[in-house]
Amino acid sequence: MRKTFLYTVLSGLSLLISCTTDNYDKGQGKYSLTQAELVDITINSQQEATSFVTDDGSRFTLTPPATASWITTADTVYRAILYFNQLSETAAEVVSMGAVPTLRAVNHWRLKEQAEDPLGMESAWMSKNGKYLNLGLLIKTGQADDNDGRQKIGLAQDTIRLNDDLTHTAVFRLLHDQSGVPEYYTSRNYVSILLPDTVQLDTIRLTILTYEGKKERLFVIKR
Repeated sequence: MRKTFLYTVLSGLSLLISCTTDNYDKGQGKYSLTQAELVDITINSQQEATSFVTDDGSRFTLTPPATASWITTADTVYRAILYFNQLSETAAEVVSMGAVPTLRAVNHWRLKEQAEDPLGMESAWMSKNGKYLNLGLLIKTGQADDNDGRQKIGLAQDTIRLNDDLTHTAVFRLLHDQSGVPEYYTSRNYVSILLPDTVQLDTIRLTILTYEGKKERLFVIKR
C-alpha cells in the first residue's frame, strides 16, 4: 500500500517536520555529511520508518527506526523529504523528515472541484527512476480568525495523447484551491506526482496557473 492522494491538503508554513530521532553525529567521517533526498519510506507495523529508497535506486536501512506525527498508517510506504547521515553503504540515520504529498492524476470529468488559484513553481524535475514528477511549489499563506489555513492541491488529467510517432503524452493541469487563506507570506512545499502505470508515457505536458499567468512545461521521461 502506498499513501497517495487525489486531492491533498496543505497547511502551515512548511512540510518539513523533525522526527523523534533527531540527535546525530556532526563529525566529518566518510559517511557523516548530511544529505537531503526525496525518498520512498517503508513503514512497519509499529508505524516506524525502517528503510527508504532514493529516486536513483539506493536502498538504506534506518538505524534506529524513526517516527513522526504524520506517520499514521502501518505497513505502508510514504513519500518524504529526508535529511539523513549515511552510516555505511546500506545504513543511515535520520536527521529530520517531512511528508511529501503524492498526487495521482484524475480524469478531469471525474473531479467536481477544479479550482485553479495561482501559485508559484520554484522547481520541477523528473525522478531518476521515472516514477515521479517532482514539484517545488511556492504557496502564499497566512492566518485569519475565520480560516483554518488549509489549502488544496490536486491534479487533473485532461488526456493521454497518442502522437504521430506512436509516443504517449500525458496532459495534466495542477489544481490549487486557496480556500480563502490570506496571502501574507510564501511557503515552500514539495509535491510528487506518481505517474500512471496503465500506459508507458514518454512525455508529460503540465499546465500551472501562476501569478504571472498560465505556464506550460514539457517533461521527457528518460529510460
